[in-house]
Formats: sequence, structure tokens, C-alpha cells
Amino acid sequence: MNDPAYKRTRENMQEFGGAARTGKALRESFSGILRLVADTYVSARISSVMRNICSLGTGVRGQRVIDVVSHFDLLKGFNFNLEKPFDTQFNAPSELPNINVTRNVVKWEIPDFNTDTYVRVPEGATHFKLALAAGYTSNYEWVGATKSYEPVDEDVNGRGLVTYSAAIALGGMVGSDISLEVDMTSFGTIPVTSAIFTGTAIVFYQMVNGELYELSQGHAMKIAVGG
Repeated sequence: MNDPAYKRTRENMQEFGGAARTGKALRESFSGILRLVADTYVSARISSVMRNICSLGTGVRGQRVIDVVSHFDLLKGFNFNLEKPFDTQFNAPSELPNINVTRNVVKWEIPDFNTDTYVRVPEGATHFKLALAAGYTSNYEWVGATKSYEPVDEDVNGRGLVTYSAAIALGGMVGSDISLEVDMTSFGTIPVTSAIFTGTAIVFYQMVNGELYELSQGHAMKIAVGG
């Protein structure tokens, strides 16, 4: 751990560790829905993106800032399950979710649509719900005192919420527009050194004897917008 010949290795280890911590915060911000929509390799794939963001950061190697705020676009379109990309499971026309100027309220408006046309139905599904998820990931910086990467903002880092639509029966038109909102004003003022990420998702259900049960397949979510 002190041999000069391994200086580059130590630098890489430090930044890999920082990328892993930043990626964990992003996953935690979507914890309300992650178990349904993520594949086995989502942690590694998110960490890989964070490592790329770290490589663009300021500072010396091994201690470069992980600036997710400046590079949130590298995560735009990220699918939590590569085998079930969101746009293949649901592709009804709609605008991107809207983030308000204070970055604590997100809204998604989906005009009425035909479920036969715009939903790819997994076997056994009778209903589905659309979901809007939003959460915060702080920038991370190297802290010499702890010899590790730490979040710049402890208060909002890794925090998020998810909102689901009512259950929608498959077959024909929905019958009305769908409006989803995630209100995170209770988190307080959002620091400029934390990024907000917004995910759009679809979750499938089967109705049995009047009760809805989550399927084990078909669900999908992507990061639609951030800021």
C-alpha cells in the first residue's frame, strides 16, 4: 500500500471506491422501486458510469471530484434492466417529466393511450401501473482525514420517492390521461452540489380472485431526465 511502484494502482482503487459509493447513493435514492426493475448487474453498471464521471473530474488522480451535477447527462437513458429496456415495454407518446426550478417537485403527464398498441405485455399480466421515481445523488469528494470519498451533501444524498398510478387494465384505451407527481419539498432546500435523477417505470400485475399480484417479470425503468 506504500510502494511507489503501485502508486497508480492505489489511485485507481481510491477512485473505484468513490464510484462505488456514489453509485450506491443513486441506487438508494430509487430504493422504493429498485427491487422490481433492476437486473443482477445494475450495481456494476452504475458504478462504471460513475467511474467515467470521476475521470472527468477536477483534481489529482486518485482524488478527482465525482461531479454528478455537471455530468448527469451521462446517466440519461440508463436502463435498470438491460433485458427489459423501458422503451420496449412502454412507448406511449408523452413529454419528458418536468422538474420544477427548485428541483423538488417532478411531474409526468401521459395522454390517454391504447394499451394494445403501446404496452408490451408479459405473459400472465392483466394490469399494470406506471410509476414516477425521483431522487438525489450528491457530488463526492476525496477527504484526506477519512482517506475515502464522502458526499458533499449528507442531508439529501440517496434520498428519493416514488409515485404509482392506479392499476390500469390491459386491453384497449386507458380512458383518461395519467398525471403523476413526486413531491420532495419535505426534504428542504436542495443544494446545488446534488443532482436530481428522475425515473419512469412500468410494473405489471395479475389479478387473481379480485386481488392484484406483482409479476416476477416484465417490469422496467429508465432514467428519463436529471438536473
